[in-house]
Amino acid sequence: MAAEIKGWDRNRMAARAAQELQDGWYVNLGIGIPTLVANYIPEGVHVTLQSENGMLGIGPFPYEGEEDPDLINAGKQTVTELPQTAYFDSAESFAMIRGGKIAMAILGAMEVAENGDLANWMIPGKLVKGMGGAMDLVAGVGRVVVVMDHTSKHGESKVLKSCTLPLTGQAVVNRIITNLGVLDVVPGGLKIVELADGVSEDELRAATEATILG
Repeated sequence: MAAEIKGWDRNRMAARAAQELQDGWYVNLGIGIPTLVANYIPEGVHVTLQSENGMLGIGPFPYEGEEDPDLINAGKQTVTELPQTAYFDSAESFAMIRGGKIAMAILGAMEVAENGDLANWMIPGKLVKGMGGAMDLVAGVGRVVVVMDHTSKHGESKVLKSCTLPLTGQAVVNRIITNLGVLDVVPGGLKIVELADGVSEDELRAATEATILG
């Protein structure tokens, strides 16, 4: 009998992140796991997804064979349009973000610190094309939710007392959703909101370098 797999996979993490969506919100989805959130919008919740490369109103991923190479998200993945989809240039896109029109951003991360510091745009020594829209997003949106694996592929915690990589923003993260559970950034550290399937509180704490209160 196969051993039970503990925690959430990428799709379960995205589905959990989709529960953060509220009716009427404009929401930006970052590259990686967050793009999957578009497939799990709860029934009865009407949100408008914004992509900083010029789309307002993003539908779910297309079925195989129905892809349109001109319709892509910020991660260059093919997406679908909706009847109400609008298109615009980069200046207008970032005017929305910098003007506080986007209620929430759901982003990936390499590291998050217990005070809400976020590192998600580069690893020193590795070639990067640029920081993308992340720095504007974390400074301009109302709420920042990070979705990521709790540990690196080497088993090291990515939820830290302080980030070691270059910061995208300081004290900007509100909630962290990982394969092990959900944590909120609160004064003095982190608070456990929810444990992933089959994960104990002790296991979550052991995988976390940051201070967990309570």
